Amino acid sequence: MFGVTTSDDYRPVAWMGRYPLDVTTILVIAHVAAMVAGCLLIAFGASGFFAWMSFDSAAVLHGFAWHQVATYAFVHPPAGLLWFAIEMYMLFVFGREVERFLGRNAFIALYTILLLGPSLILTVWGLEQRTSLTGSAHVHLGMFVAFATIYPRVEFFFRILAKWMAIVLVAAYSLQLLAYHIWWELAALWFVVAAAFIFVEVRGAGPELIWLDNFKARFQRRPKFHVVPKPSARRVVEPDDVYASVDPILDKIAKSGMGSLTENERRQLERARNRLLKKSE
Repeated sequence: MFGVTTSDDYRPVAWMGRYPLDVTTILVIAHVAAMVAGCLLIAFGASGFFAWMSFDSAAVLHGFAWHQVATYAFVHPPAGLLWFAIEMYMLFVFGREVERFLGRNAFIALYTILLLGPSLILTVWGLEQRTSLTGSAHVHLGMFVAFATIYPRVEFFFRILAKWMAIVLVAAYSLQLLAYHIWWELAALWFVVAAAFIFVEVRGAGPELIWLDNFKARFQRRPKFHVVPKPSARRVVEPDDVYASVDPILDKIAKSGMGSLTENERRQLERARNRLLKKSE
């Protein structure tokens, strides 16, 4: 069900008054702060700020700019502020739902994979061809894919299901990169899409791979069944002398009352009564 907390690990990092501060909110604040800082630095002539933050495989491999493996996603040039606002809104809305469903630790692990995975792949790619990467569009698109994997049947505009919306966005982005032959960024895009989908499915949150589980179950060895003989009912041998069997119970009743009898003593007394009734008949 959309918007339901299903993980015991979901809890806010801190509180701002009555409002919880979760990991998603902190990420949005960090991206906005990086955008504001970048705009101010450019306004005052520090144009090298974005170059220092952006990922460049040559700088990482030969210039020891290892920070770029993570900082590239926090590069938000002033020219794309409108898309940045939409991206942050999507992160805040869909990221919070993913965090609420998976739990805080799993959400941090997922975001870390989506953040570092593409840059590490492009670092290896950079051994043959120089690569570059800026912005967090593909990271947050991967987050939307995770949301659509958890809630595939949530409806959006014109009653379009979330899973179809994710497929359309990934296809459109892929065609754009394919048209300009930006192969390394296409590889980064498909990594985050696959990582988000697999991460959710491995944790059993998404329903899209149920068919795979059913398929594997057909080839699993079935447990061997052993026939266990039915235990024979034991016949309770009651003493012939009914009075002798209940005398201690009657003495106990005389001393302490009916409330002092145990369950076994009550059953024994009831059996003795029934036997006496049968004999009288």
